[in-house]
Amino acid sequence: MTMRATECVMRMIHEEEHDLESYQSSIPRWCNGCGDNAILAAVQRLCRDEKLQPEKTVFVSGIGCSSRFPHYMKTYGFHSIHGRALPIAEGIKFTRPDLQVFVATGDGDCCSIGAAHWIHAIRYNMNMTVVLHDNHIYGLTKMQASPTSPAGLKSKTTPRGAYLEALNPLTVTLGVQNVSFVAQAVDWIPEVVYDILAAAFHHKGFSFVRIIQRCPEFLPQHLDPWLHDPNRNLLLTHENGITISPGLGRAYKNQRVHDPSDLDRAREIASSEDPIPVGILYRNPNIPCYEETRHSSELRTPGRIREGLEAELDKFTVWPQEKPGETRRAS
Repeated sequence: MTMRATECVMRMIHEEEHDLESYQSSIPRWCNGCGDNAILAAVQRLCRDEKLQPEKTVFVSGIGCSSRFPHYMKTYGFHSIHGRALPIAEGIKFTRPDLQVFVATGDGDCCSIGAAHWIHAIRYNMNMTVVLHDNHIYGLTKMQASPTSPAGLKSKTTPRGAYLEALNPLTVTLGVQNVSFVAQAVDWIPEVVYDILAAAFHHKGFSFVRIIQRCPEFLPQHLDPWLHDPNRNLLLTHENGITISPGLGRAYKNQRVHDPSDLDRAREIASSEDPIPVGILYRNPNIPCYEETRHSSELRTPGRIREGLEAELDKFTVWPQEKPGETRRAS
């Protein structure tokens, strides 16, 4: 047995330890103060703490500032086209249910061009963690209004102010059949960002986490009222949700006990914009996952994959002329 083969066997026998640097790829190119940096730090910490194998972990994104996420993770990744992160992630999970699948998407990528995929992904309830990076503006294309831009926001596409009320990703998600996990965080409370992402990762099903984040380039003061006034952040606590550390509790005293199994109450809380609800709004572990309903692991066994490949290759095989008494292999 060669040394390389020996190392592979040892890695399979003994769980490999990974430090934080094991998940850090290139240096992020986001603006200083961008909330994407806080989200990236929390996700990399989560991967380390959960001892995720980089070769068994996939990050999928669409298009936007947030969608550069796979470039900064030293795992497998797929930087897809605008609005198509979710169907690509579903294809990966269905084909390889053994992989840990994460999706990074933005308020435009998910809630505009990708809205139909978003709705049906909730219905499928495939086991993946989806993070909606919501800064209320199109940052990559330099300040156009997004579906979550508040009414009156002036941008390059709405110079007189946005005419429509903002779409609320939480209430939309909570209104779709088969919804199983919905949470919200804000980038300026990193401790809660991590706790919510950890809960989302451990949930079996489609975990939807909206993270409200700052855009220092195009909306530098947009979220300052909530950033500087802790009472305008409503922290949701529960034994089946998240708990607040004593230190954080002294800073953020506006707290409410919320049972995440109460869907009606979750919808009511989700409709609040001021204060911003922060925590796990809804969790239902009993919703079946689509990949298990379809038995995707059985459909993609090595034997079946080999049979499919051989059947396709046989279509193009040039068989030698048969000798007397021989029968040509069926094509």
